[in-house]
Amino acid sequence: MTRWYTSYEILKMATSTNAELLRMSGKRDPYQNGKLGEITEGAYADIILVNGNPLENIKLVEDPENNFLIIIKDGVIYKNTLKI
Repeated sequence: MTRWYTSYEILKMATSTNAELLRMSGKRDPYQNGKLGEITEGAYADIILVNGNPLENIKLVEDPENNFLIIIKDGVIYKNTLKI
């Protein structure tokens, strides 16, 4: 994808654009009770903290084992390697 799109465009397609596509699926949309593609109260939001800036280096997402420091889905922490 990097041949045709910027890092920003790739990340947008993978996140908010896919959320828009799910919204268009009508009754097949598995997230009918909340907003998608944003981090607000009551929304379905997943959060990934990346060790680096994927806007500058999209290749960071190719190695989630080493580059994703925190993964939160539906409010549940699935990975946290931060030492706080």
